[in-house]
Amino acid sequence: MTSKRTVRHFPFFLALAVFFLLLWLFSGPILSQLGQFLISDRKPVVSDAVVVLCTGVEYYPRLVEAADLFRKGLAKKVVINGNRKTDALRDLEKRGFRRCCPWYEETIRILEILGVPRKDILAIDAEDAYDTVSEARIVGSTLIKKGFKRLIITTSKSHTRRANYIWSNMFKGKISICTVSAKTDPFDVHGWWKQGRQIRWVLAEYGAWGYYWWKKFI
Repeated sequence: MTSKRTVRHFPFFLALAVFFLLLWLFSGPILSQLGQFLISDRKPVVSDAVVVLCTGVEYYPRLVEAADLFRKGLAKKVVINGNRKTDALRDLEKRGFRRCCPWYEETIRILEILGVPRKDILAIDAEDAYDTVSEARIVGSTLIKKGFKRLIITTSKSHTRRANYIWSNMFKGKISICTVSAKTDPFDVHGWWKQGRQIRWVLAEYGAWGYYWWKKFI
């Protein structure tokens, strides 16, 4: 009886074994495609400025990329933003807390080391930016008021497609957007699933895409 039952279920177990074998054989290419989808890297053209996005991970490679674009003559200005504040920080400021130096000073010093003169750096205060959408709204609106027409957006590799989509749709017909990834960013399309922090980056990006569309349609 047991033998007959085993024979009867053999096709199922065989199919299951084949499925897991194929999953193992093709998991690398599939996972690589999941990582590759997040990247939208454009060829930069001469622009009014390169904007360094502040939200997300791996900020310093973005500064390196922005400085490189500036030195190549592809951007006339480098735009940074920051000074994020929460209710807790604002409460501490009411109690007398003061920063040891302006929020932008450290970043400007890094850009100077990388060859960007201080006079060519524009720092935008964006206290209430908490994600890519709010950062784009604050920074982009400020740049439009200042007369900027063409921008390069530089950010982490895994953040480029979403950043490009948000900026391009938010300012369609107002600013020309070109998104460029930070070349020294460590994101590895062909092995991100082998590193804990890069797994978090990918999961966070897909989660952010889901949140963006959920907020858009509710």
